[in-house]
Amino acid sequence: MKPTNFEIAIALIDQKNAEDNNTYSSHGVVFSKELLYSQRMSQKLLQFKGEASEALQIAARAQHICRWKIARNQFAMDRVGYLTWRETLKKMHADLTAELLETVGYSDEFIERVSFLINKKMIKKDDESQVIQDVICLVFLEHYFEDFSNKHEEEKVISIVQKTWKKMSEAGHEFALKLKYSEKSLALIQQAIK
Repeated sequence: MKPTNFEIAIALIDQKNAEDNNTYSSHGVVFSKELLYSQRMSQKLLQFKGEASEALQIAARAQHICRWKIARNQFAMDRVGYLTWRETLKKMHADLTAELLETVGYSDEFIERVSFLINKKMIKKDDESQVIQDVICLVFLEHYFEDFSNKHEEEKVISIVQKTWKKMSEAGHEFALKLKYSEKSLALIQQAIK
């Protein structure tokens, strides 16, 4: 049976992310870091919003496509440099995904919508942009928060959780509180959001 455009698009995104030489080890298995992240984004999206549109599913999968190609240290190591790096990344993710979707045969309108979602435009006003933001936060909390909290001072960790929490919707908050955390992580999260 011939694969659908959606299946081809996901395979192409995965193919790009599999090129990441940065690795992440989980349960004794070594993954390309961004390939694992993209798969976690898809999985969490479908758990959080089972009826997610095709554009939303592709945007979630491509959220960090080829992220390693633009290193943080290419920009000033201050707040402005960080924000410039993030904006540069978003544009690269959207442009690269648009190119892939064009080769698959998606319409310009569909491609524009995916780019809009990858850029997380109009969070709090556009439901799907908000879902992407929630899923990013949920993936961070479930899979990366523990490591992050072990590497940073408690004050910084609490501040990051508070910033993360502000970006999320009420539905995102409810879902986040049902995730499994270590006692330490749960205590930090509860302290941050009280």
